[in-house]
Amino acid sequence: MTITTTEPTAPPRRRVRPRRAKRAGGGQGLRTLGLYALAVLVGLGVWQLVAMKYGPSLVASPQQTLSAARELAADGTLGNSVIASSRRILIGWGLGVVVGAPVGLLIGQIRIVRQLLEPYIEFFRFIPPVAFVTLAVVWLGIGETSKVVLIFYTAVFIVTLNTSAGVMAVNESKLRAAASLGASRRQILQRVVLPSTVPHVLTGARLAMGNSFLTIVSAEIVAAQVGLGSLIWTSRNYGRIDWVFVGIITLGILGLVYDRILRVIAMRVLHKYGAKV
Repeated sequence: MTITTTEPTAPPRRRVRPRRAKRAGGGQGLRTLGLYALAVLVGLGVWQLVAMKYGPSLVASPQQTLSAARELAADGTLGNSVIASSRRILIGWGLGVVVGAPVGLLIGQIRIVRQLLEPYIEFFRFIPPVAFVTLAVVWLGIGETSKVVLIFYTAVFIVTLNTSAGVMAVNESKLRAAASLGASRRQILQRVVLPSTVPHVLTGARLAMGNSFLTIVSAEIVAAQVGLGSLIWTSRNYGRIDWVFVGIITLGILGLVYDRILRVIAMRVLHKYGAKV
């Protein structure tokens, strides 16, 4: 007699989605925020110690700076200064990017254009915008045009150089492969050159934004009634060190915010081109 035993069929297992990656990502974000908070607290502590050592006549404490910021915000001085400086920076920087990127593409793609423009670019990019402040005021007046032109001068060469470097760094084998497949010069530019150059354009735009903040202070000190540079200079004339600290810290915060906005936009719009910030 043969006895056949049949093992019970195991019930199908549920497929459990792994959550470790999600938890790790959330933990990493909390850790990053914690480190940022710690860095800020340490910086404030060092700032307070330095202010206690040298006194309010040389270094304003965090509390004094915060009180001064409230004072300047209450009468509208701080808000007007931020708006004026932001408008000048964004217009000049935007024009620099709009002009610099196409010029960089032309320089990188067409040899004769590179040979014609390279001497001028290499000459003028070593002259700081501060050297042209007086001429800009004499030629263009003390209005908005002179300051916007100085910021444009600051940004355009940085964007142009980074863009042209990106174009010339494109792998030659990709260009030959596209040409062998019958792609026209315009198609090669759109499908091969531009995607490879976008990260370089973004880097140039970020560098140009930082240098624009350097230029705006010098331009507003010389020829402006309102703006963060004008606020810093006026505060110095009145001996208000706390106002000077407010202007300097506001510049840093404003630059941080604008750079973060640019990075977020780049990640959302240009991620398909490999833009990583």
